[in-house]
Amino acid sequence: MNRTTLSLIAAATALAAVTGFASLSAPDGEGPATAQAPARLPVERSSLLCPAPSVSDIAETTYTSFTPAGTAGGDAGSAELKSSTVALADTDPADDKKKDEAKDGEKNDDAKKDTASDKPFITLKEPGKPVSADESGSESPALVGTATGRFAPGWTAQQTTSVSVGGARGLLGMTCTAPDTSFWFPGASTDKTRQDYVHLTNPDDTAAVADIELYGKDGALKSEAGEGIPVPARSSVPVLLSTLTSENAENATVHVSTRTGRVGAAVRAADDGTGSDWLSSAADPAGSLVLPGIPADATDVRLVAFAPGADDADLKVQLAGPDSTIAPAGGDTLHVKSKMTAALDLKDVTKGEAGSLVLTPAQSGRATPIVAALRVVRGKGAEKEVAFIPATGPVSSRASVADNRAKGSTLSLTAPGATAKVKVTASAGSGGGEPAEKTYTVKGGTTLAVTPPVPAGLKGSYALTVEPESGGPVHAARMLALPEDGIPMFTVQTLPDDRGMVSVPKAEEDLSILDGRG
Repeated sequence: MNRTTLSLIAAATALAAVTGFASLSAPDGEGPATAQAPARLPVERSSLLCPAPSVSDIAETTYTSFTPAGTAGGDAGSAELKSSTVALADTDPADDKKKDEAKDGEKNDDAKKDTASDKPFITLKEPGKPVSADESGSESPALVGTATGRFAPGWTAQQTTSVSVGGARGLLGMTCTAPDTSFWFPGASTDKTRQDYVHLTNPDDTAAVADIELYGKDGALKSEAGEGIPVPARSSVPVLLSTLTSENAENATVHVSTRTGRVGAAVRAADDGTGSDWLSSAADPAGSLVLPGIPADATDVRLVAFAPGADDADLKVQLAGPDSTIAPAGGDTLHVKSKMTAALDLKDVTKGEAGSLVLTPAQSGRATPIVAALRVVRGKGAEKEVAFIPATGPVSSRASVADNRAKGSTLSLTAPGATAKVKVTASAGSGGGEPAEKTYTVKGGTTLAVTPPVPAGLKGSYALTVEPESGGPVHAARMLALPEDGIPMFTVQTLPDDRGMVSVPKAEEDLSILDGRG
């Protein structure tokens, strides 16, 4: 055998080892094997990122970590959230002095920061029972977390912040996000009445570089400062949107993408007249979308949509209420031009009955991918509060949301197509209590808004887990309402599928390809 042949075999063997090359095979004489369905196995590792919750000195923040029970066997694994460094973005000239001060103190603070980041801020002790921790003031940290082993499948974390007065007044809630390379935020703004910050959090040990693009009603907003924003390793960077462009856009869409690395991204939006909340990223662009969980007493609802592709989108707008799906009067269609942000004011569209918005192509067979979110207001006059509902995908297997209280939680379940049967489980409380569960039937084309089950003997907060059992797709959202001083403070979190299970094809090595027998 000559050297060339040996080299080729060595290269092929190395390729098989590196890429995990495998093929389905059958015993000799039995012919080709029939491909088997991939096995569904629990994920073994999950990552979550929580941005710094507030700039207010009177902010009160609760962090809650939870993994559903019974997701994987064994005792191994852990779920920890650790503090990250908050870095200052290079896009805001007003922060130059703060940056200089931060640099002056870097040498003295580095060891202190490293020590703090290595110590877990919150550690989950067992699946099925949430753990919470409280922080006060503007120094509450951004968190970077990892779950492994039996804690990884379905791991979720929630941060809930209450600010009673000031420009950031409101109840701000968000489900900590997984790192990724692309995020869409329709519903943001660079208007003078708004203070919207994009928080970029890097979970990795190497720096990431991100771009922030802004789109208004006439297309892309002029901005050079949003290009090439560095996000240091294991750090969080807040970027004020109004510093990226000189153009005022009442309704804007933000696209965050990374050139290198990955980040978690979320928008903290504050309005002078209606309070503040987090705007989480919307579901990936699609021709049809569902935005679940509009409160029954919503006084003002605005739909914001964006078409990222080369084609315009014509949408049919429908409200899935408690009895049927209807077309809102005067707001049953929306035209979205390519790479432009469109808005539709629906006012008090729910008319006292909770519902969800369903967006579909106006013409059958002409689906144009879009992203969308809702800006929702409760209350009137000076006693108003705002929240955001991004479009979200269906719960295919399971989804959970943490930090539910004995009072104030409303769960919305929407079945845009066929009728669905759904099991809802309330976990044990963070301080004690026994799990509870209930099964609901959601009629096709409707939204069912319920007070979810509460653990018996509840102490502390608890988590809700939603699992479809039969029927059509189901979309879910949770509203947490904690009124204060006559202000109907609230926040809404959608429940996309937790992706706690992955498909693993059954395969085995077949080295016969190396000698021509494969």
